[in-house]
Amino acid sequence: MHIEPGVVTGAKLALSYATATGAGAWVIRHAIAEARSEGLGALALRTAVSAGLVFAFFEILPHFPVGVSEVHLIFGSTLFLIFGAAPAALGLALGLLIQGLFFAPFDLPQYGMNVTTLIVPLLAVRAVAHRLIANGTPYVDLKYREALALSVTYQGGVVLWVGFWALYGHGLEASNLAAIASFGAAYMSVILIEPLADLGVLAAAKALHGLSHSRLVQTRVHTA
Repeated sequence: MHIEPGVVTGAKLALSYATATGAGAWVIRHAIAEARSEGLGALALRTAVSAGLVFAFFEILPHFPVGVSEVHLIFGSTLFLIFGAAPAALGLALGLLIQGLFFAPFDLPQYGMNVTTLIVPLLAVRAVAHRLIANGTPYVDLKYREALALSVTYQGGVVLWVGFWALYGHGLEASNLAAIASFGAAYMSVILIEPLADLGVLAAAKALHGLSHSRLVQTRVHTA
């Protein structure tokens, strides 16, 4: 889902700074609330682990260019379910920044766009989870349809943002529209994997009873 260099350039980059700032303000507000409710240490631990996983997702897992961007396995809904919205969002931002600073400096001008593309769909996942998952249901008891809904929400949000940036940069040219369509079709194939990954990780968390008292995972994983 990286926005490639040259897609958005010049003065148009200002919009990416604005959207990233807005997303960052949301993350900071929720991070402060989570630090108050579950402790600063828990927030820091979950953020660090999330960032490490995101970096690994980008650098180690298979990824390939399609259309206007690249198809990555990011597992945004998995990060949300295990670590919570704020640590997952911070982890996405930090993991992407680490990759850019040390391995892909050519991606840094696109950082605002990329971080927006990763974080804003997480807000939608949080909203869908609150609406779809009953208050009395710990995440380890999620059903496949619920995990699928969260995955579709996240991956669909990423596709929409990538499409937006491509249209913003290059307009309604036929070649641009075709490239957006090919990326979207390829990227949405991730939903064949992510819900199963969510349920597999949650099943492991359920089997590891000690995690219910650990600061590594958010309270909602085991306790509604």
